Amino acid sequence: MTDHEVRPSPAPPRRRRPSSRAVCRAAALLAAAVLAGAPAVARAQEAPPPRIPPLESVEEGINITRTLANHPALAEAWLGFARYVLGDNTVPPRERELLILRIGYLCGSEYEWGQHTRIARSVGVTDEEILRVIEGPDAEGWSAFDSALLRAVDELHHDSEVSDGTWAELAARYDTRQLMDLVFTVGQYNLVSMALRTFRVPLDEGVEGFPP
Repeated sequence: MTDHEVRPSPAPPRRRRPSSRAVCRAAALLAAAVLAGAPAVARAQEAPPPRIPPLESVEEGINITRTLANHPALAEAWLGFARYVLGDNTVPPRERELLILRIGYLCGSEYEWGQHTRIARSVGVTDEEILRVIEGPDAEGWSAFDSALLRAVDELHHDSEVSDGTWAELAARYDTRQLMDLVFTVGQYNLVSMALRTFRVPLDEGVEGFPP
């Protein structure tokens, strides 16, 4: 090789696409956390047919993960973040579920609401508090901090930003990591709500949607 010749760079290794089976194994881990909540009674209602039907060939998991199994690469990428938000989040579980319920309600996602009422009960949110989430941050009965949590969700949903006043209330208790996790938790379930509603993911058997 002369001084003027350039050795070609080796081609980057091709990333192996995840199989549906591998994605489903990961999805089953997430589904196990979702299904750990108390049982609920299904509500009879007419629902439009799914635009992207859950894969019947996937034996494990819930309808959201069986729907995402139609796109294994996307499902693998999403599941990593979803497991973090649901399992490793620095926001305490009860407060995390208040955030998720509120954004699910604001986005009109019955599937998200139904699954997370089950999880919320399992981490100490009462049925009275679950119904109060619908009323929002100004409902009577919330502590000042719970009210700030729900107000942060409303502000992120409507303004894409937490106001200075609400931020100061949250920062009085939360450290930097918790404040960051709060924003990403709301953002994650805003995204999930959009997917659930657009794909028209059906409620899982035994899971109820919004209260009548």
